[in-house]
Amino acid sequence: MSNSTERRQEIYDKIKGSSKQEYILSEMRRLGFWTDENLDFEEVNTFFKEERTLSNELNTLLKKEKSIEDIDAFIVNKHKERKRLSKEKQKETKEKRALLKKEKAEKWRLQKEQEIVYLGEGFSHQLNDKKTDKNRLKSLNLPILESAKDVADAMKITLSELRFLTFSRKNAKINHFKRFKVAKKTGGFRLISAPMPRLKKAQHFILEAILNKVETHPKANGCVIGKSILTNAEPHVNKAVVINQDLKNFFPTITYKRIKGVFKSFGYSEQVAVIFALLCSEPKILDISLLGENYFAQRGERFLPQGSPCSPAITNILCKKMDFRLDGLAKKYGFNYSRYVDDLTFSSHKEQVKKIPAILKYSKKIVEDENFVLHPDKLRIMKPHQRQEVTGVVVNEKPNVNKKSLKRFRALLHHIEKDGIQGKSWNGGSNVLAEIDGFANFIYQIDKTKGAFYKERVAKILGTYNYKETHREKYVKEKDKGFVGSVSSRIRGFFKSVSSIFKN
Repeated sequence: MSNSTERRQEIYDKIKGSSKQEYILSEMRRLGFWTDENLDFEEVNTFFKEERTLSNELNTLLKKEKSIEDIDAFIVNKHKERKRLSKEKQKETKEKRALLKKEKAEKWRLQKEQEIVYLGEGFSHQLNDKKTDKNRLKSLNLPILESAKDVADAMKITLSELRFLTFSRKNAKINHFKRFKVAKKTGGFRLISAPMPRLKKAQHFILEAILNKVETHPKANGCVIGKSILTNAEPHVNKAVVINQDLKNFFPTITYKRIKGVFKSFGYSEQVAVIFALLCSEPKILDISLLGENYFAQRGERFLPQGSPCSPAITNILCKKMDFRLDGLAKKYGFNYSRYVDDLTFSSHKEQVKKIPAILKYSKKIVEDENFVLHPDKLRIMKPHQRQEVTGVVVNEKPNVNKKSLKRFRALLHHIEKDGIQGKSWNGGSNVLAEIDGFANFIYQIDKTKGAFYKERVAKILGTYNYKETHREKYVKEKDKGFVGSVSSRIRGFFKSVSSIFKN
């Protein structure tokens, strides 16, 4: 019984897989009733297959006709079919979007590992430009850096850290500068922005690998290797007239665009120039406290900070054309010219004194042509019967320290040695130890013999009070690199090169 049932099921399956006629034909052929000689089986099979196909199509059309006759059923089926197709399409679209999103996220991740694509509003649109003038860079002996990745690798930091140091936020909880005020001899305060360690390291790379390799004008003395306030003063020793002029708001006048232009002029791409300019500039910052949190809010355009090691070098490069023009003006009228950061000095012998009006007139025009402004209250015309000073150095007969200042300094050291530092100050400074350390170094630059004596006295005082410099008090001392540095009251309360070297 079981075998019969299985046999019957097998026959049904064969019929279902083809047709009843085809099955009968195959069985008749198998049993020997018909042979290939009296029947063309291939032709008959083709006929049966065509018949089966037509029969299936007919059945399908009959079903459709029957369903169309029932309008409600037809609409329901159509709705189900459309819903099914819609769901399949939605699923397919969702899968495609998920795949695209995943691919986009992976592409963005890889891009962020290799590039910087956004550094804040107003700076990011230029980051796609990587066109670098390699021939220009080679001619200046500067490192060829074509992208942010090249810069990060050269600085030996990650691209993520470079992005952190350069990103410009309107409001942030983090600030890359330590700001403090230094008293001016003329009254008021000067804002110093000392970079924090990580930014300072990046700035030192820019200074040493790039800025220090660019030639400056021979008459530029501020923060130039091998030069100092002494080399700035020497050309004006024993002259009939010494003219000193001062550039007003010098560092704030050098904006982000001008800084970026300096690096572009070397041959660097827009991307690299933007990164360097952001590293070497700062905005005006407003400290805000909100809901117990402290924020640093940016106000206005970025500019060159006083306190960055790069700032003096950038000013020397930016002022090179102005130095050529002012030096040419001086030579035309028989004068000597020198510049120490924002101090312009002209001097000459007696026979050229009558040319002073021409020097004043045309120097002002040249300065304004170069997008700077002369301070109207800082002009000094010094004759031989007056004390002639150039960046704090007396130049009447030979480079010397102001006698009154030296006498006052000697008296201060005596009182400190006798009574201690309580209540003592030097030129209004807040830290008398830092101030006397700076002035002793200043004396040493002008007169090594005299300076060595005072440095020794000051060193004993500093040792007595276990003095240790901080960001606020780290005044630059003579370095092998040529950056000069003790603070002098005659140089507006601090060295113009205080920005060039800050140590941790």
